[in-house]
Amino acid sequence: MSKAQLIKNSDIVFNHRGGPPGHAQVGRAISTDISSSMGAGLAKFDNCSIEWTVLYDEVVYVISGTFVLVVEGESLIGEAGDVLWIPKGTELKYEGQQATIFYAVYPGNWKQMLQAS
Repeated sequence: MSKAQLIKNSDIVFNHRGGPPGHAQVGRAISTDISSSMGAGLAKFDNCSIEWTVLYDEVVYVISGTFVLVVEGESLIGEAGDVLWIPKGTELKYEGQQATIFYAVYPGNWKQMLQAS
């Protein structure tokens, strides 16, 4: 069992996840080396559109900018302070205008679970 700990923003490593056009990057703060059940981190989206089918349940909290989730042709537009719920299996597009979000996913070890099956 892991213990409580502080993850400094400066220690989060952001990786490129989309663009051009625009730019998307994701920085995982809680990974499988900390928790076997949850994952969480920060992501930034600016003038991009990233298609994905989520393989986990996800909660998104919009920190700044405008974050857009496109699901079945409908745009769910989140601004600072808004929360979005995304159930496993949702086909979507992540979009944003100078958006920074916090996300949490369950299960956090979804990649390992896919590889094991």
